[in-house]
Amino acid sequence: MRRFASCSIPLVKPRLAAVATALLLASCGFNGTDPDEAGRQAADAQTAESSSDPDFARWEEVELPDAEPRPQMQLQVVLDQQGFAPGVIDGKEGLSTANALKGFQEANELNVTGELDEVTRQALARWRDVPATRVVRIPDSWGQIQFAAIPEEPADQAELEQLGYETLDEKLAERFHTTVEVLHALNPGGRPASAETASSDNQANVAEGVPAYPPRTRVTPTPQPGDEDGTTATAANFRPGQLIRVPNVGFDIQHAAVATGEDAAWHRTLASLGVAADQPKAARVVVDESESWLKAYDGQGKLIAMFTVTTGSEHDPLPLGEWGINAVAHNPPFTYNPELFWDVPNSEDKQQLPPGPNGPVGVVWIDLTKEHYGIHGTPEPQNIGRTQSHGCVRLANWDAARLAGMVDSSTQVLFQA
Repeated sequence: MRRFASCSIPLVKPRLAAVATALLLASCGFNGTDPDEAGRQAADAQTAESSSDPDFARWEEVELPDAEPRPQMQLQVVLDQQGFAPGVIDGKEGLSTANALKGFQEANELNVTGELDEVTRQALARWRDVPATRVVRIPDSWGQIQFAAIPEEPADQAELEQLGYETLDEKLAERFHTTVEVLHALNPGGRPASAETASSDNQANVAEGVPAYPPRTRVTPTPQPGDEDGTTATAANFRPGQLIRVPNVGFDIQHAAVATGEDAAWHRTLASLGVAADQPKAARVVVDESESWLKAYDGQGKLIAMFTVTTGSEHDPLPLGEWGINAVAHNPPFTYNPELFWDVPNSEDKQQLPPGPNGPVGVVWIDLTKEHYGIHGTPEPQNIGRTQSHGCVRLANWDAARLAGMVDSSTQVLFQA
């Protein structure tokens, strides 16, 4: 966890309207080309451009039965697909899954218990055939992506162009709403867990020149909580072209092929997180400090989404009350101001940190009318609901991205105890 990974003042710009992807052509056509044909050619060109982008790459699926049923992970997958996010999809019971169940129960007018009782099981039965996992091939284009360790000191981070992912494993984990550790467990020895023999899967990989046990690339990441000497290394188990078993989230999502501009970068971020661009609109957002959840309601008062969040601390309590939203910033840079952190010496210099999923506020900053406070992402999704913040509301990057598509300056925000 970055030692300053909480909130301060990102550079906030109002969210821009979506960039139109269709070309406006004269009625006589372009260079004698029929207008409809010209439009099709433009669309084909944009599709070709987007397909070469690693984040827009198509995920090839391979039918390979799982080694076990994974009912808890299947529940988390279904809840995530329905908008009631269980946080990190790890196949374990916990606060985030209980909150997601409460959201599903409230939205479906069931008794809100946070437990998988018989009535809730019956309500979820329509999705019983949704698989917990899928086996996919990591796109070859992911070999174009540069991964690098992120230095610990803010001054060193300020020299970077972005605070991106440190390894391909980390990028895969965010894409499928999980952790590197879960991906390793789903792929023992670097191969998809399967009911079939391990040797057959190994042969399938080797047949296409992809070792089942790829070379391990190590980087020295920012020290994590519990590291005694700060030298723990992150191992990259996976490589482009390899088969991998992943949680069944973020599939069947279409993203516009936008050629340039801020909107293009945001669509790329959404694709990289397995999040759809189109989201239901929230008229009201409620954050509960004691139960660590955020609920989004539509204009008719119906619950449309629920996320587990991290809120405040003893030193920086959540600012209770009603607030508004000034703006939503996508992929924001971050102003690191030591004066705003009780646990950082004021003698340190201010820094302007670059954007990126491993930045202090992740991929989204939802700027509130309460000065210095916002709702944002995080570089440490596994800690959501388990650690404290400097007063702001933190979500996993994929949940923050989803929420960003739901809110605007008309959305009301309530922080309650």
